[in-house]
Amino acid sequence: MSVRWDLAAVIPAAGCSRRMGAFKPLLPFGPATVIERVIATVRESGIEIIRVVVGWGADRLIPVLERCNVPWVRTERIGDGMYASVQAGVRSLPPDAAAFFLLPGDMPLVRPATLICLMGEWDARPGGILYPWYAAKRGHPPLIGRACIPEILAEAPPGGLRELLRRHDGDAREIEVADPGILIDLDTPADYERLPRE
Repeated sequence: MSVRWDLAAVIPAAGCSRRMGAFKPLLPFGPATVIERVIATVRESGIEIIRVVVGWGADRLIPVLERCNVPWVRTERIGDGMYASVQAGVRSLPPDAAAFFLLPGDMPLVRPATLICLMGEWDARPGGILYPWYAAKRGHPPLIGRACIPEILAEAPPGGLRELLRRHDGDAREIEVADPGILIDLDTPADYERLPRE
């Protein structure tokens, strides 16, 4: 596995987990927690520039991140949804990051091989936005080129990041992956109970 310093990962983990009824990042997952599994996925793919965005529950989450030696950035705009977290994370990236993965902190089943596949496609043809594709659906994490960053930081469209990225569909590519985990996030206790504990 080659280490990548030209690409980055932003992991939003600032929400209040209202529908779950428990703080999602710190739910047990195998021998660790959900957020630790997400971080491990990114690291196992070779990505070294990682930013976890904290907000609600930061006092409980930050000690875990520091134990994992992962940089974090705080958003004070918790009520503004994930777009505010994306802005906070993107704003903290180094200026030479060519692109960044956006992997929500409640998606522990995404496989490192998926990120590696997307990076290979990026290396072959840099630029635009790459989406992992499974069962005829786009999933997470998209790999978003630096060209989108000024627009992400400049505004907050009513439809959030999805609306902003939709404007760039002409520059987007779907990359088929053998990874159902790109479509599985944790919103409710039922979602959590259905998760295989890898």
